[in-house]
Amino acid sequence: MLAVLGFATLGSFMLLVMRKYLSAFTAIMITPIIAAVIVGKGAKIGDMIMGGLETVAPTAVLLLFAVLYFGLMMEAKLFDPISAFIIRASKGDPMRIVVGTAVLSLVVALDGDGTTSYMIVCSTFLPIYRRLGMNPLILATLAAMALGTISGTTPWGGAATRGISALHLNASDYFVHMIGPMVLTSLAIIAVAYWLGLRERGKLDSDKLSAYKLEVASGEAIPKVEVTWRMWANAALTVLLMALLILEVADLVVLFMVAFVIALLLNLRTIEAQQELIKRQAANAVPVVMLVLAAGIFTGIMTDAGMIKAMANAALSLVPDGWGGVVPLFTAVLALPLGFFMSNDAYWFGVVPVLAESASHYGIHANEIARAGAIGQILHSMGPTSAPLWVLLGLVKADLGDFQKIALRWGIPVSLAYIAFALITGAISIG
Repeated sequence: MLAVLGFATLGSFMLLVMRKYLSAFTAIMITPIIAAVIVGKGAKIGDMIMGGLETVAPTAVLLLFAVLYFGLMMEAKLFDPISAFIIRASKGDPMRIVVGTAVLSLVVALDGDGTTSYMIVCSTFLPIYRRLGMNPLILATLAAMALGTISGTTPWGGAATRGISALHLNASDYFVHMIGPMVLTSLAIIAVAYWLGLRERGKLDSDKLSAYKLEVASGEAIPKVEVTWRMWANAALTVLLMALLILEVADLVVLFMVAFVIALLLNLRTIEAQQELIKRQAANAVPVVMLVLAAGIFTGIMTDAGMIKAMANAALSLVPDGWGGVVPLFTAVLALPLGFFMSNDAYWFGVVPVLAESASHYGIHANEIARAGAIGQILHSMGPTSAPLWVLLGLVKADLGDFQKIALRWGIPVSLAYIAFALITGAISIG
């Protein structure tokens, strides 16, 4: 009963959002509340909501200050040199621009922070997409796939870190075998970008494209970069922030809060100017924080009502007796829908240990289950419980339904390719 209701709740949420019957903020709150009432948990909704909010509160604060920080960096034109280099290298060709989007997305995803990655990619490429009339959802799709592949796989990216800690694994033993599949999947994403770029090239107005190529060749379309001491200071601060983030010197919330304060003092000397910047960037930050908090309510109710565990057990029961050797493959396939719908905390701390325990009865090491679970991060990066996704959608000014119509079309086959690469390279096995 709980499993059926859980899947029905997830399906209802997706239908409401993709059909645009309700906004994501409304649907992500109302569907689990109705489900909780149906199972007789109405009296405990308040406690479940508060429990969910407690789990995402640090993430919400982190996103608030990350958006403020990178919004300030974009206003300070920190990323103009990167934009200028890529525009010059693309020579105005939409195919090269889209491939460049994929490559930059894969590189910046190494820092492990989704919000950071999305803001860097969008600040570099979004003005070009808008200038040429290219579909910004292509940018969003490639950025999400790159984040799910790189940040979702690396031990410092957050997702795999949860699995390593929950299953008490050695990070090196887990990660070394995932390098091959990760690289191959990255190449698959670049191939998708090449194909999408060719399609965009054929769709664009030829006169507009020719004019833009001339502007690039003449240097008119390339941002004029004025290097000042503030730009060097901002670059040094950002590099230091990324280094401290990767080294886990302090909580991400603390790092971004302190970095934002320093950036304010570096770039804006008057109180009035600082307040005006905060007001401008709050327009981007507040909607993101609201949706993250709503996602916390969703996962809090679904978890505490027992629906998440019931869904996992129901899925595991589908493995026939004597097929224990396929548990890693089954985990990888199951990771796609569960990763899409569930928060990383609920998935890695609630579902993966159950799967690992089941696999252990067949002599399968927990490393394989963790690797298989990480494959679902591509679709997780496109799902409603991915907090950075709301930042990305705000930047490209798109709603969740429109994004997922395009993103899932490519995210699902790339995820299946990731599973195939993991099998071929031995990262996961079939006993």
